[in-house]
Amino acid sequence: MSVSFRTLAAALVLGGSAMVMAANDGQARVNELLSADPQYRETWQGVVKKEERLPEWVMNLSGAAEQMNAVEEEGDKYLVGQPCESQATCLNSRLIVAVSFDKKDAYAMLVEVPAGLPADKSPTRHADYRFLGKPDQGKQDLLMEQLKKDPNWY
Repeated sequence: MSVSFRTLAAALVLGGSAMVMAANDGQARVNELLSADPQYRETWQGVVKKEERLPEWVMNLSGAAEQMNAVEEEGDKYLVGQPCESQATCLNSRLIVAVSFDKKDAYAMLVEVPAGLPADKSPTRHADYRFLGKPDQGKQDLLMEQLKKDPNWY
């Protein structure tokens, strides 16, 4: 009971910000965002509803995901995470998602690299980048910076 109380108290202290708690470790993850908060679900649906030919895992923000991180861009705070359809396909197909703490805005970049790319070929030079949610240049840069943090991305 006290764990739930502390979680609730922390969420209230943070102003109900984007803290989506995983049941077992207290970390925010993209693949739990839509089920955890109807406001995030509504915002994300606004981003993807007019997009064509998106994989189901992108539409639903499902699949494998690591802990999200808080990032600031031009004074606005975002939770940023990188879901993939599965852990095995992350190098070939990943989504980098940024959702605002106020739950009103969401942006994403779908990054796809051809399967079977030889190890000596740079994924950067062979990737296709698709922006979702009409991010301005600052938001596009924020999404690209998150991708560049991956040690396997060169």
